[in-house]
This record gives sequence, structure tokens and C-alpha cells, in this order.
Amino acid sequence: MQSVQSVEAVAGTGLVGDRYAVARNRRAWNCELSLIEIENIRAFVETTGFELPADAPRRNIVTEGVRLNELRGRRFYIGAVLVEGIERCEPCVKFKKRTHPEALRFFRGKGGLCTRILAGGTLAVGDAIRVER
Repeated sequence: MQSVQSVEAVAGTGLVGDRYAVARNRRAWNCELSLIEIENIRAFVETTGFELPADAPRRNIVTEGVRLNELRGRRFYIGAVLVEGIERCEPCVKFKKRTHPEALRFFRGKGGLCTRILAGGTLAVGDAIRVER
């Protein structure tokens, strides 16, 4: 996984350059963009004492100050990109292998959010997240 300052989000596809933009590589047909809360990553480190860099869970976007589980079933913007929260992005065996065995248990219910991109555009570090009214 590579961190970038900005990336193009394409409706119905995913992020340009992301392997999951190819439908056959996705875990779920509707998970085009995944997010995770930095607060949960920090809580894992504090609770377990194990190191966990923010990119280790391999989600596309790391958020701060946003309760992602509350966005399931809702449309919201990340910058100018309109997405819809589909389902929790639960940790899997690969998540555990790439992080720590304890991560599978700890991140259950806190592993992030899978979203569908409804209207694409450029995503950039620091973009605000706001719920559609």
C-alpha cells in the first residue's frame, strides 16, 4: 500500500491505481473505497502495546473525528466525492496476518467502513467528511 496526497475516485469503480478498482479483486461488489478511524488504531496500540502504523489495516482512507459506523446506510461527502456507507469493513484473516493476531478480535466492529462511490472526483489528504442533508 502506498500513501499519496491525492487520488482520483471513480464512481462505480474505485480509486485510480488501486487493485480493488478492478471488480474481480474486490471482497464485495460494492466496496469501492474503505475507511478506518485513526482513533481505533490508536486504541489498539494503547490497549495491546503492539505497534500498528496507520496504513497497516490497508484501508484506503484513515479518518479522524468521524464515527464511521454511524455512516452505514448514509450518503456523505469526502471533499467533493459523494459516497454511500454500505457495511462495516470487518477484519479478515489477511488483516490479522498483516498486523497482529490480536487485531482480528480487537477490530471486530471497529475495522472501518466499506463505501460505494456515487459521484467521483479528486480526494486529497485533509478533505472534510460531511453528511449529505
